[in-house]
Amino acid sequence: MAAQPEISSLVYDWNAPEPRAPQRRVALLDDTLRDGLQSTAVRQPTLDERSELLVAMRRAGIDAVNLGLPAVSFGAASAIVRLAKEAAALGLGVVCAGRTLEADMRAIVEVAEQSGVALEGHAFVGASAIRAKVEGWELGVLQARTASAIGTLARAGLSAAFVTEDTTRSQPEALRVLFATALDAGATRLCLCDTVGHATPAGVRRLVGFTRAFLESRRQNVALDWHGHADRGLALANALAALAAGVDRIHGTALGVGERAGNTPLELFALNLSLDGAWPEDLTPIAEYCQRAAALLGVEIPANHPLVGAGAFRTATGVHAAAIRKAERQAAWLSERVYGAVPSSAVGRTQEVCIGPMSGRANVEHWLSLRGLSLDEALIQRLLLCARASDHVLEDAEVLEILARERANTAEER
Repeated sequence: MAAQPEISSLVYDWNAPEPRAPQRRVALLDDTLRDGLQSTAVRQPTLDERSELLVAMRRAGIDAVNLGLPAVSFGAASAIVRLAKEAAALGLGVVCAGRTLEADMRAIVEVAEQSGVALEGHAFVGASAIRAKVEGWELGVLQARTASAIGTLARAGLSAAFVTEDTTRSQPEALRVLFATALDAGATRLCLCDTVGHATPAGVRRLVGFTRAFLESRRQNVALDWHGHADRGLALANALAALAAGVDRIHGTALGVGERAGNTPLELFALNLSLDGAWPEDLTPIAEYCQRAAALLGVEIPANHPLVGAGAFRTATGVHAAAIRKAERQAAWLSERVYGAVPSSAVGRTQEVCIGPMSGRANVEHWLSLRGLSLDEALIQRLLLCARASDHVLEDAEVLEILARERANTAEER
C-alpha cells in the first residue's frame, strides 16, 4: 500500500527497522473449498455457488485453489473435474488432495486426465508421534506410503506436494526421514502444517529454518508451503512469520473459516502484505470476495473484522472525531490515517464518524456537515443530550428522527 508523500515523516514504522527492504510477493493458496467447508459453522455451497466463488477468488488475486479430495466419492470427483476446468480457465492454479494411499492418488490422477488440467497433487500423512501412537503407525510404514503416493503423482507427470500433517509437533528426525523419502520419490514441494494450531511465531521460524537447512544440505531447491490453524489465535501471526522465514506460498481461507477455530484468514494476510507494499493497493476485490463467501457459506462477518467488518472504519468517540475533523480540513488521506492504520479507501469505504454515548461536539458537527445541514447550536446540544442518554451508537435513522422531532417542537413554539 503506497504511502502518501508526507506519511513517512508522520508515522515512524517500528515494524521494520530502516533501511527497509521491499517485501517479496508470496503466492496464496485458497483452501476455502476444502478446509473451509470442514467448519461446523458453514453451509455447503452448491456447485454453481462454488463456481461463483472461483471467479471472486481470481478477482481477489488468489493464485491457486484447493478443490478437495476426489477420492471421497464419485460425486465429489465429478464436481472437482468441473471446477478444475473452470478454475484453470480463470487462470487459477488447481490443487487436489488425498491421503498417502494409492486409491487417493489414483483419484487425483483421474481428475487430471478427465479435466485435462495439469493440476498439483497434495499427498498428506500424519507425521507426529502422537498421531502415530493413535494410529499404530511405524515410521517405515509411513515411508513406504509416502514413496508410493508421491511416485504415483510424479509418474503421471503431475506436480507433487508432500504434506506433513501436524508438522509443528513432529520429531525432527521423523521429518528428515519423511522429507527425504518424498523428495527421492519426486516431490516438487513440501508443505509444513500447523494442523492443530499449536505453533507460535518463534516456533514457525525455527521449523521453516530447520526445513530450509535440510533442503540446503541436500542441495535441493523445492518450493515450501505453510498451512496454519487458529486454535491459539495465532494463525495470521504465524503465516506472517512463515513468510518472513522464507516460505513460498501461504494457505488460508476466506474469513479464516475452517475446522475448529479456523484457518489463516487470507484477506487479513493480503491486508498485511498491502501495508508492506507487497500487494496491490486496491483491496476491494478481496473484500468483495469475503462478503460473497460469507453469504454463500452462511457465516456472519464480525462487526470488528479489520477489513470487512461493519465497524472497521467507524468511530463514535469524541476525541477521535475531533482529530479526524481537523485532519479532514488538511487532506483526505490524513483523515484516514490519524486514527487508523488501514485507510478506508483501500476497500472502497469511507471513514465514518457516528454519534453515541461517548461522542462530543465534533461528532455532531461532522455528521451535520456531511449532510449539508445547519450547525445550529441548540440542535447540536440536543443531539448530544440524546446521544449521551442512549445505551448505543445512534443509527442515521435515529438521528434523523431526533432532528425531525426538534424541528417540529421548534415550529410549535413559534
